[in-house]
Amino acid sequence: MKQFGLIGYPLSHSFSKKYFEDKFEKEGITDHRYDLFPIEHISALSELLHQTPHLCGLNVTIPHKINVMKQLDWISHDAKEVGAVNCIRISNESPVMAAFNGEVGINGHDFRLEGFNTDIYGFEMSLKPLLTNAHTKALILGNGGAANAVKYVLEQLDISYTVVVRKPAAGAILFDDLTNEHIAEHKLIINTTPVGTSPNVHECPSIPYEFITDEHLLYDLIYNPEQSLFLTKGKENGAAIKNGYEMLVLQAEKSWEIWNSKTKHP
Repeated sequence: MKQFGLIGYPLSHSFSKKYFEDKFEKEGITDHRYDLFPIEHISALSELLHQTPHLCGLNVTIPHKINVMKQLDWISHDAKEVGAVNCIRISNESPVMAAFNGEVGINGHDFRLEGFNTDIYGFEMSLKPLLTNAHTKALILGNGGAANAVKYVLEQLDISYTVVVRKPAAGAILFDDLTNEHIAEHKLIINTTPVGTSPNVHECPSIPYEFITDEHLLYDLIYNPEQSLFLTKGKENGAAIKNGYEMLVLQAEKSWEIWNSKTKHP
């Protein structure tokens, strides 16, 4: 039996659990399972690992994407750059074999924990096919944890960006200060806030939608509803639109690839 799962708190809804259960059923994988592990404090991770000996990989969601990094033995370069981990690969050897292979964890445990950020891959691969020559500048709506992976990808793609926030913050502008010039100059607009998520489907980020054109691309990390009000307003003005569902699928498949990789990291 191989076990995988999601840690975070609270875990009232999980895309990952349904996705992987459907994947296992569709691919005839009968000796794998995916469970939810609602842990309020990251200090409970060590106990979870010892109580779940068949655990081979974890996805990580809020509020642990940052504080879990202190628990890991190795972190990928891009996860370090973003400052967040949402995927952990677990090497679960006996203490004797782990010591023989140099894989006793930095915290003295007999698990080797490797951290990755699959948000980066998911966002980049879902965004790139939609980009045109007009998309040289972006507005990032929100500056929470989800925005970090977006910033990293845009930097890698040489797309400059401006962050838009509700409250004053260094290097960002306020929603109340957005003008038609901002919208005209930034043809890529990415919503990283939860505004508009079901059941609050009648809400949307406060931007001057009337200045959006058919050169714009609106990307919403929200996937429920399938078409948020943010995307609806963009589409009404001719913009290309994209929700966050494919990003989640891509990052889930990237997690699966990582968990099944035999690559050894220093």
